[in-house]
Order: sequence, then C-alpha cells, then structure tokens
Amino acid sequence: MKLLTASQIGKVDVKTIQKENIKSIDLMECAAKAFCNEFTEHVGIHTSIAIICGPGNNGGDGLAVARLLLKKGYTSLSVWADNFSGKYSPDRQLNLKRLRKLNIQLYDLTGSAQISKINASVLVDALLGSGFKNTLRGLMLDIVKEINKLPVTVYSIDVPTGFLSEGIFQDGTILRSDTVISFELPKINFFFPESAKAIKAFTVVNIGLNKEFIRSLESGFTLTELADVIAIYKPRRSFSHKGTYGHALIVAGSEQTMGAALLTAEACLHTGAGLTTACIPDSGLNALNTSLPEVMYMPQSSAEIKKQKEKFNAIAIGPGLGDSVASVKILNELLSFKSPLILDADALNIISQEPKLLDLLVEDTILTPHVKEFDRVFGVHSNWWERVATARKEAVLRKLVIVLKNQYTFIASPDGMVHINETGNPGMAGGGMGDVLTGVITSLVAQGYSALNAAIMGCYLHGRAGDVLAEKCAVVTASDVAKQLSRTLKVISDKC
Repeated sequence: MKLLTASQIGKVDVKTIQKENIKSIDLMECAAKAFCNEFTEHVGIHTSIAIICGPGNNGGDGLAVARLLLKKGYTSLSVWADNFSGKYSPDRQLNLKRLRKLNIQLYDLTGSAQISKINASVLVDALLGSGFKNTLRGLMLDIVKEINKLPVTVYSIDVPTGFLSEGIFQDGTILRSDTVISFELPKINFFFPESAKAIKAFTVVNIGLNKEFIRSLESGFTLTELADVIAIYKPRRSFSHKGTYGHALIVAGSEQTMGAALLTAEACLHTGAGLTTACIPDSGLNALNTSLPEVMYMPQSSAEIKKQKEKFNAIAIGPGLGDSVASVKILNELLSFKSPLILDADALNIISQEPKLLDLLVEDTILTPHVKEFDRVFGVHSNWWERVATARKEAVLRKLVIVLKNQYTFIASPDGMVHINETGNPGMAGGGMGDVLTGVITSLVAQGYSALNAAIMGCYLHGRAGDVLAEKCAVVTASDVAKQLSRTLKVISDKC
C-alpha cells in the first residue's frame, strides 16, 4: 500500500471530486458515513457523546457525523462548534446549517472554560485535520489542553488535533486520542514511535478516493500487506530437495550467549532453509545437538569459515557473537569474501567501533539494527524521522538493505523506498526476538529470495507469527515465535 503525504491526499480529494462528478460536500458525507460505520461498531447507542468541531473541513466532518449519529438513534449527543476562529470552510458551514435544523444540543464553542462543562463518556475530536502543519497556539491550544484533562474516551476524525501527518514531530501539545479513525490511507507518521504520545490505536476506513490516481503518485513510503508477501512467496515444488532450498551459515554465539545462536538457527530452520549450519564455540555443541539436531556444526574460527565459505548461499553474523579479537577477525574474514552478508547485533557493534568496515560492505548486504545499534553505526539522532532519512540515504549510497527494527519496522532499500512492516505486537518485546528475525531473513536469502524481498517477507512473517501467538498469550517469547514460523508460512502458502 502506497502511503501519501497530507498534501497528496488533498490532491486525491480534488481528483476524486472531478472524476466522480460530485461536490466536495458529497465527499465529506462519504467520509462521515465511513467514520460512523466504524464508530458505531465500538460505541453503544446509549453512550453519552460530545463532538468538538473546528473551523475547517475536519470540523465539517464532525458536524456531519453528529447528524448521521442522530439519524442512527444516538440521542445522548452534544455538539460544540468553534465560534472563535472567524474563518470557516464553506462545507463546514453547510453542515452546521444542516445540523441547526435538528433537535440536538448544539453549543457555540468560544473558550476553553467550556470544556470542563462537557459531561460525556466519549468525545469525538473534529477540531483540526491532516491539513494542519504547525504547532497549536492561542485558544485552540488552551482547548486541547482542557480536553486532555477530561476522563473520556477520545475518537479522532482522520488525525488527532495538532498531529502532523508527516515530518519531524514538533514540541508541543497534541490532543491525546484513544482511537483514530483515518480516511482511506494511514498517515505516514502513525508508524513513527513519537506518535505514541497522541495515538493509542488507529484504524483506516475507505471513503472512495480515486485508486488509480493514488497509484499514479510518487511516494517514498509503502506499507507491506499480505498481498505483497503472497506475490513474493515461492511455493515449494514437487521433486525439490534440501539442496533446492539453500545452505545457510549462522556465525553467532559465545560461551555466555549461546541462546542467541540457537534462536537464530532455529528460526532459519523453521523458515525453510534446506541446510543450516551454526558456526558456534565448541562449548555450545552439546546444546546445539540436543535442541536442534537438524542443524549442523562448524567450529567458530576464521580459518574454518574461509575453508568452507563456498558451501553457503547465505551467511549471517552477529547474534550473541561478542566483540572479542577473534570475533573481529571473523567479521573481517567474511567481509573479504566480497559477498552479501546479513549483519546483526555484535557484527554491527564491531562496525560501529571500526567505521571503515562500512566501506567493505557489498551490494545487497542486509543490516538489521535496533535503534541503539543503528545510532552507533550511523550517528546519534534526536528523532525518528531523521533516523529513517539516514537509513534511506545510506541504503541508496551503499546499495544496502537496512532493516531498522521497531514496533513498525522500516526497511530502507537501495532504490530509496522505505517499506513499513506493520505486523508484530508489544507482546513480542523481549530478548531474542531480533535473533529470530535474523534467522528468518537468512533462511529466505539462502532459498534464493533477493535481499530486499527476504527483508520484506521476513519482517512480515516474523511479526505475523508473533501476532498469531498474541491472540492467546499476553507475552510472546522468541522461542515460541521461532516454532510458529512454519505454521504461519503454511497460511501464506495456502493463499498462493
């Protein structure tokens, strides 16, 4: 799914109105109906609801929502309409005129002191929409501060008031929303961690915008969907064998961090690599043979790796490896092969200590850093928008695939596109989860997927496995995710 900026969405609105030969007020009505259909799935008909409407089209949406909810039988409604801004959009004014004809509690909102008088359990935020590109000031700021004090459940129309749809998050107050019901496409900034201060959850509703025109627009962000993964997936064929699905090498683990190596190897195994070899310290051999009898062993030495390197279709290095002299030597040996690698954890930490190693990375190498590892390698960032911009720049410059892990993982590709993965959940916030992801991606590369497709599909599969487990578990462990991978892969396979 292509993600667009607020200004691009505005152009889509105009094009839709032209193509469908409708008026802008008609499109506003479609948006209000879509909002109400979603809202009424969660809010009961006897709920007391206050709708706060601003001066622009977002306010117009709110006024239309009030009318439609009243028509649906929601009678415990109060509407508070901006009467202080002095400048109002025509469609907002038309919806206000329509609402005044109905038997509904409609109040002029003239000051922040009125907010404390609101007696409702649910508040609909329709003050300012996605066109807002500044920080809140004056009376609007005071009103939002008072709303944030109310003990109510907040639903925002399209975006929370004061929320920027894209770009660096500004310091300042944003209306805190429990659920955002957004129109047509999620806003780019919904996927950035800073959004958590304003948004607990969001959902997207279709309002009938012109899909052809959306596809025609350039965008630097795309959201991975199941259909994308199905298009990437390579079904297993009759008469295939272990050699068909590649040989993966996992260079990982140290005497005290063998778990990372085992998790990576287990994930690689369950994602379908034909052969998996774990290059680990001798001390881990008993654990490997006991827990993963399918995985082969290689002594953890640069000489051994050099001798056997031609056997492998994909090589990952880093999980639990440590940054000892021996580890640094192994990484340098692998980089000298001039072959793409999957670099995680301590491999990235070693690079951060020896930045010149960055210049040895070859095209299609995959980096899988979490935020601290990323900043160690590429410099400290004060916000996520700039961090993702750096990932994009470095991916293009060095022809890398950079998997910047977070709740929503950003995959920066050599063509400048950032692919956002939305699978995964807070239950997965635990040790070893990144090791499992490295194993998944390595397995896919070994099976012949391109670096970018392995990263896109790997992140989706990893997160989706965790989502399935989270349906029954509050906490999802890395070991459980590794074991779930094959079952989740089967679901994808069955859809092909």
